[in-house]
Amino acid sequence: MRDVEVLEYATKTGALLEGHFLLRSGLHSRQFFQGALLLADTDAASKVCGALAERFKSVECTTVISPAIGGIVAGQEVGRQLGKRAIFAEKDADDNLILRRGFKIEKGEKILVIEDVITRGGRVQQTIDLVREHGGEVVGVGVIVDRSGGAATFDVPVLESLVQLQIETFEPDSCPMCAEGSTAYKHGS
Repeated sequence: MRDVEVLEYATKTGALLEGHFLLRSGLHSRQFFQGALLLADTDAASKVCGALAERFKSVECTTVISPAIGGIVAGQEVGRQLGKRAIFAEKDADDNLILRRGFKIEKGEKILVIEDVITRGGRVQQTIDLVREHGGEVVGVGVIVDRSGGAATFDVPVLESLVQLQIETFEPDSCPMCAEGSTAYKHGS
């Protein structure tokens, strides 16, 4: 699947938004990619996540893990298409990722991390750290949309994204939209 096909699905599902947004990273942006809108369309989710799964067919893993909430659907669908177990990490009261619901990671278990959208990759890095804390081995990271344009990197053997977008972001104190009196909208988590 080519970038343009993923972006066509994003447009069709209304997932690529324009405005003034506060990203989970704390940055501001004129564009926002709402992965949940793309993944709510089950046909789009199957095709887009299938394309991401295809990139990991030769990577040996037993489990797919995703950070909640955004990555859950993507991780589940990639796991289904690879025929692997799919679990997710959740935030605790201090905004740290933890395993709940009886999910366990075995020592040496080969794990693939899947996320829908990244800007700086903070939640993906937290997920990688969580897997390693539990003795698992992260064999790769896959994301549908990389808003960092390739700047977000991780210490893993394989890193794949379906789309790399060069979406301009701003620190809050240098945001031109804020300077014009606009208030950033927190659209995501």
